[in-house]
Amino acid sequence: MRVVFCGTAPGLASASAGHYYAGPGNQFWTFLHQAGFVSSPLAPVDDARVLEHRIGLTDLVKTMAQSHDRGLPYDAEALEAKVSAHRPSWLAFTSKEAGKAAARHAGERPPGLGEQAWTFGGARVFVLPSPSGRNQGRRDYDGRATRLEWWRDLAGEVNR
Repeated sequence: MRVVFCGTAPGLASASAGHYYAGPGNQFWTFLHQAGFVSSPLAPVDDARVLEHRIGLTDLVKTMAQSHDRGLPYDAEALEAKVSAHRPSWLAFTSKEAGKAAARHAGERPPGLGEQAWTFGGARVFVLPSPSGRNQGRRDYDGRATRLEWWRDLAGEVNR
């Protein structure tokens, strides 16, 4: 596997639809294509097809949908076991919150966006800005004008 994308927990819309990143305004699938991870656009209903591109999808919480990121029962230990077993080259957290939960488990400091100096389950780590519709319209994303710039940086590393 080239990369596994890991979110915090499925949003309410994704849980209802039964597909990853299905919330209104979520740009995950747009970024996946525009950054160059996949050659043609995909939609939430295509989430199983990411395996064709050697991409995995998971969340830190599998037991409940989220309406916010506070107080969720993150299972970083289970994630670490999955990453160790499947051995992706990269583990990309799709929010700082998800990256922060993994960093705590790994004994690391809370991460900023971008490539991290630490690994998780043997995979290199990259923290992306959340693709959620609630995380758009900011003036700055840790020094970048758009979220897509971070996604393109990761794609450049993953596609080497």
